[in-house]
Formats: sequence, C-alpha cells, structure tokens
Amino acid sequence: MKEGKLFEQFPPVSAEEWIEKVRSDLKGADFNKKMVWRTAEGLEVMPFYRAEDLENMRFTDSQPGNFPYIRGTKTDNNRWKIRQDIEVSDYCSANKKALDILMKGVDSIGFIISDPESINEDNFRILLKDIHLESIEANFSSPGKAKEILDILVNISHSYKLDFSELHGAIEADPLSRLMVNGTLCIPVEAGLDYLADLTRSSEVFTGLRTIHLNASNFCNAGADIVMELAFGISMGCEYLTQLSDRGISAAFAASKIRFSFGIGSSYFQEIAKLRAARLLWSAVTNAFIPEEHGLTMDIHSVTSEWNKAVFDPYVNMLRTQTEAMSAILGGTDSLTVEPFDIVFRQPDEFSERIARNQQLILKEESYFDKVADPAAGSYYIEKLTQMISESAWELFVEIEETGGFLSALRSGLIQKKLSASADRKKADLAFRRSSILGTNQYPNTAETLPRSFDPDRSFGKGREKSEITVEPIKIFRGSEEYERIRMAVGKAEKQPLVFLLTIGNAAMRKARANFACSFFGCGGYRVLDNFGFSSVEEGVKSALASKADIVVICSSDDEYPVYAPGISSQLRGKTITVIAGNPASAEELKVFGLDLFIHLRSDVPETLRYFNSLLGIKE
Repeated sequence: MKEGKLFEQFPPVSAEEWIEKVRSDLKGADFNKKMVWRTAEGLEVMPFYRAEDLENMRFTDSQPGNFPYIRGTKTDNNRWKIRQDIEVSDYCSANKKALDILMKGVDSIGFIISDPESINEDNFRILLKDIHLESIEANFSSPGKAKEILDILVNISHSYKLDFSELHGAIEADPLSRLMVNGTLCIPVEAGLDYLADLTRSSEVFTGLRTIHLNASNFCNAGADIVMELAFGISMGCEYLTQLSDRGISAAFAASKIRFSFGIGSSYFQEIAKLRAARLLWSAVTNAFIPEEHGLTMDIHSVTSEWNKAVFDPYVNMLRTQTEAMSAILGGTDSLTVEPFDIVFRQPDEFSERIARNQQLILKEESYFDKVADPAAGSYYIEKLTQMISESAWELFVEIEETGGFLSALRSGLIQKKLSASADRKKADLAFRRSSILGTNQYPNTAETLPRSFDPDRSFGKGREKSEITVEPIKIFRGSEEYERIRMAVGKAEKQPLVFLLTIGNAAMRKARANFACSFFGCGGYRVLDNFGFSSVEEGVKSALASKADIVVICSSDDEYPVYAPGISSQLRGKTITVIAGNPASAEELKVFGLDLFIHLRSDVPETLRYFNSLLGIKE
C-alpha cells in the first residue's frame, strides 16, 4: 500500500485566501466589524489563527518547568492543591472542621482568623491537633500578629519533630493590599513594610512557607479587566521586591516568599492565557532583579471571582465557578479555591461547601485535568491571547513603574483612577445589557424571592468607618449589586408591581418587543403579564384595565405605533402608566399624545427601573 501524507489531496490554503473567502461570504460587509472581536481590554481577536501566527513567539519553544515558565513549573502532570478556607472563631470547632474536610479531598486549608488577639500557642495547638502538617498546605490569615504565628509554628514544629522543610503554606501578610482596600494601615506604611521585612527574614527556616499572599484578586473584584489585574499584580510584586531589597533582603529570597492570588472570571480562554502570561511577566521582572537566576518561579493561587456572582438565581453561580475553576487549572494554577455559590449572600453551609469541593474533585478525579502538563499549549488561539495579554499588561506595568512604582501610583491615585474607569465601563455594559449576568439583567425569574439567611453585609459590604485615610481606598463590588438593590426594594413593596403587555399589530415585532419588555421589567422583580396579541385597540385596552396593571407596555412595530398608540394612550390616561417598547422614528410625534416613556436597547435599565419605582412610590 502506498503511503502518503494525510489529506495530501487538499492543496495548502494561505491565511489571505481564507480571509478573502470570508469577505466574499460577507457580501460587502466590513470584515473587521463583523468578524474581529474587540475584548473589554481592547484586544482585537481574529476569527481564526494559524501556525504562522506563532512563528515569532519565542516563548512557545520553552518546555514545562523551564524559564520563563509560561508553560508552568510542572513537567509531567498538572496537579494543583484543592483549598478550602475556614473562618476561625472557635479553635476547637475549626480543628474539627479541618479534620473533616481533609478526609474529603482537600489538601490545602486556609485558616482565616478575624480576631488577632486570640492568637496564642495554646489555641494553635488546639487548631492543629491531629493535623499532619507535613502532608498538607496550611495557610494562616489574620489582620495582625503574623510574627507571633511564625513563632508558634516554630515551637509546634519542634514539638511535632517536624523538619522545617516539611511545612508548606503561607502566613498571608499583604500590607499593600490592605492599604489599598481600607485606605489605611493600623501603623504607618513604612512601619508596615518594616514589619513585613522582619517577618520574611525570620521565616528563612521554613523554605516552603511564604509570607506574602499578594491579593491581585482585589483588582478583579474592583472591576479591573484582565490586563489591568495582571499589570497591577505584577507591579505590586515588583514593589514588594524593591521594598524588601531596600531593607537588606535579597531579591531572590524575597521572590521565594511571594505568592500571587488571582481572581478568575468568566472569560474562559482569556483567564487561561492570563495565568500563562503572569508567569512570563514575573520571569521578566525577577530576571531584571537577578539576571543570573532563572530558578525563581511564580507561585499562583487562584480564587473564583465574586464580581460576577449574584444573589438572585444563585445556583447559576455554580456554573460560573465551574468554568472559572477549569480556566485556572488549564492555566496552570498551583492551588485553587472555589468559593461556595452562596458566599456572596450568607455564611456558606455544609451543602454549598461540599459542592464547591466536589467541583474541583470532579475535574481531578473524573475529568483528569491533573494528568497533562500545560494542556493549553499549542492552541494557536490561546498562545496568541497569551502574547497579546502579556504585551498589553507589560505596557501598563511600565507606565506604573515610570510613575515611581505601585506604591507611588497608589498614593497619587493613578491605580484608583484606572480601576474606577474600568469599573464604570463594566457597570455601563451591564446597565445597557451589552454584557449579561443571567438571572440578573437577562432572563430573570420574577417569582423568586431573597434566599434564606440573606446577609446584606455579605452582599453589599459593611459601611466603612470614618477614619483618617492614607490613600483613597478602592471599591470592591459585584456587578449585579445595582439590579439587586432595585429588586429588593420592589420585594419590600406592599404590592408587587404588575406590568401588562398590550401586544398588537405585526406578529413578529409584537412578540419580539414583548420578550424585550418582559426581560426589562423582570430585572426589577416586576410581575409581567404577557398576551398572545389583540385584534383591536378596544380589546387590548379592556383587557389591560381588567388586569389592574400598574404599567401597560404597548408592543408593536415602529410603523404601527402611530396607528395604535394614540388611541391606547387616550383611553388609559390617568388610569395607568403607559410605555412604548422601542425607540420609533415617530417618538416625537407620539409625545404629543402624552406617550413620553420608552424602553429600548439604549435604555439604562437600572436608571429606568428606578424612575418607574419612583412613579410607583417604591423607595430603596
């Protein structure tokens, strides 16, 4: 049998030929407008990529485990640590919970201690009783007493006869993030950095214990896009290297004590590329500090974003965290926290925590995401995204460094200004429904009420205490908050507002307009009464009045609005609020008949809903 290359009967086709064929099929439509996707970061993504798009990418030749580590540090697998956090108020209860979840697939625990005054050796011995520290990753976070935690771990390691090199995890200090989120530290910033230097220097005996948990996820949850989160995170890491070096700590040792924590959002492929780009950029930074040292790898923890999680229709949050977990793992994260689906509105219960754990276990034990090193490698699309994200983030990183570095940019307000601009763009996209949060601004379930055990402090944050601030704090928020506030106000009203859809005229257009209006008012929790269509104005008006609706929305075609709307308006005037679904050319003409309320694609949905709430006497 003659051997030949597979598909050799097909001649090679150049990229130019493919693009020309697409242009032909578009029949004169603009290729860039129709086929090139412009991301929120301003990246222009082509509809397809080919091998030649990777020809000038130097990093694609590197192997897993090799500098610049874009392909990760794992050479023969893609294992990651499954982390779950425990809020520590009672040390005995926290210990019991830790022992329980360690038997259910978790191999990394975060002990979140809210009261630093409770930190002492006796409590820690209770907390760590029967836990084999050499077999897991143990992380400790507290708003104070980090050095005391380190001293306690030294004593406990001695008593457990543990080799110091066997302890892995972190004492999660991050004064720059705390400064950024709160606007101040409990001590002057320079003193805080001195404290961090002392903590880091004292941790030298623990080679596997990190002392800086750099919370770049704060940028994600403050509305940053992917490029911004990456650039700001790398800049903060560079600031830590500089500050610790100025305090007599070698850059190599300082870098070995930093862990980056990134938030993972819903842009599936971009989030994969982000983590790969992060390692590339951090390698460039560390190489600038220590040119001869190529063994400084980036330790990455990932946590599912809270920005896109919602209070209403909360089980959809599970779907969001699942794709986010997949992005983080395929991007090569070293550890991962999947937040429970209900964490944004109540204290997670046993069910939600179990589901969150199992989401990772399914990916590991059933989907085998841990088997192949750098599973995204070779994808033209992801490799190109990695390059574009890297270049854009590096450009922003350099801009920050030219202002004096991260701390200087934070003090001057540059970081806050850029974050605020990004957040405003995201809010506008949600308000005008150019982007979607399902169940919130698209396909809402109007019959749904607030989940049980709803905690407004978790959903909207506690009020900030008035105190002297060092820098303007950034604002952590969720994209769905504005819609949720409106919906909760409607839920507290004496009567759920009723919207009647008066559908008339062209069947296709009235149906499309009715679907639009149903979703529009559903976003505010209004009850919507749809109809199959009316044959006459009189029939429609009679039915609308019989429903005792608060709002009547006329749904028809643009051409038919001048025919039907004036008669409907004259019969409903003073009895209900009448609205036009659409933005017809006859809008000014219709206003003469008292029809001055329109909902359409250019409407700011929250602003419009608040206006209708005000007409109905509903207050937030």
